[in-house]
Amino acid sequence: MAWAMIKNEGKLTMSRDRFGRNINYLRISLTDKCNLRCVYCMPEAMTFRPRHELLQKEEFARLVRIFAELGFTKFRLTGGEPTIHPDFMEIVRQIAATPGVEKVAMTTNGLRLEEQARELVAAGMRRVNVSIDTLDPEKFHKLTRWGKVEDVWRGIHAAEAAGLEVKLNAVVVRNYNDKEDVVDLARLTLYQPWQVRFIEMMPFGDVADFQQAGIVPEEELRQTIAAALGPLGVVDNGRLDGEARLYKLADAPGTIGFISSVTQPFCADCNRARLTADGRLRLCLLREKEVNLMDPLRGGATDEELKEIIEEGIWHKPWGHQLDQHIIPLNRVMSEIGG
Repeated sequence: MAWAMIKNEGKLTMSRDRFGRNINYLRISLTDKCNLRCVYCMPEAMTFRPRHELLQKEEFARLVRIFAELGFTKFRLTGGEPTIHPDFMEIVRQIAATPGVEKVAMTTNGLRLEEQARELVAAGMRRVNVSIDTLDPEKFHKLTRWGKVEDVWRGIHAAEAAGLEVKLNAVVVRNYNDKEDVVDLARLTLYQPWQVRFIEMMPFGDVADFQQAGIVPEEELRQTIAAALGPLGVVDNGRLDGEARLYKLADAPGTIGFISSVTQPFCADCNRARLTADGRLRLCLLREKEVNLMDPLRGGATDEELKEIIEEGIWHKPWGHQLDQHIIPLNRVMSEIGG
C-alpha cells in the first residue's frame, strides 16, 4: 500500500504523507462547546451537537493509543473549550499515560485555569496556550461577548505558578485589536519569558465574510509593534517554532510569534492532523476533506482496520489552502475543528 508505515525492526515508527512530511502531531477537539462566543469564532446563538454524537472518553483513549502506535508523539487538546468537557481531567491522564506519547498540551481560553492548573500538571499536562486577544477589559468583553479578561489573567498566572509552560495566543481582528492592543501584548515579552503569538484570522463557515474582512497581515503587525517598541530581531534565522515565526525585542526575555496561515502558509513544515469531537480526521485546517473514524470505530472495526483508514487518510493529506482561488471551507466553524 502506498500509505504503508515506515517500519523499523517490524515496529511502526512514523506516518508520512505523499509529500514526505512526517505527520506526528494530533490536535484533538474534545468538544464543540465553549463558555465564550468570540466574534471571529462562532455566532452568539451557536447550536452544539448532542453529547451522544461526540466521541466519549473511552473512544478518545482508544484512538490516542492507535495514533501513538502510528508514530504520533505530540497531542494537543482543543475545543470549543476543552476544560469544560465533563471528563476533561481523566482524558488528560489517559493520554499522558499512553505509551509513545511524549507531550500533552492544550489550547484554552484560560477561564478555568485558576482552579485546574495544579491538577493539570499532576495529570501530565506540560504546556498551555492561552487565548487572550486584548488586555483591555471592555474590548475583551466585546470580542468574546461574555468573557472577563481578569479571569483569564488569573488563570495565566496560576498556570505559570503550577509549572506549566505558558504561551499566549491573540487572534488579530482589523478595527478591533490590531493597533494598541497588539502593542500592549507584545510589550509583555519585555518583562515575561512568554511567547506571545499573533494569529491571522482564518475564514470558516457562516462567519467567513467577517473573518476575511478582518485579516491583518503579519508585515503590518510587525510594523505596528516596531513603531511603538523598537526593532524586532528575527529568532533562529526565521525557522518556525511549531506554526510561529519568532521575533524578539531588544533585551526581552520573551519572544513574539506570528502565525500567518492565510498570507504566509507553512505547508512544507506541517506535521499535524486534527481529530474533531465528532470523530472526523481533518487533514488540513483550511480544507474540507475529512476522514470518518466515528462510524468504523462504533461499527466494530479492529485496531488494524482503523490504522489502515487513518494511514490512507494521512497519505492523502493536502498541500495548501485554496483561499487564493476563493475556495473557503464551509462545512465547519472554527469551534468545531479546534484550531
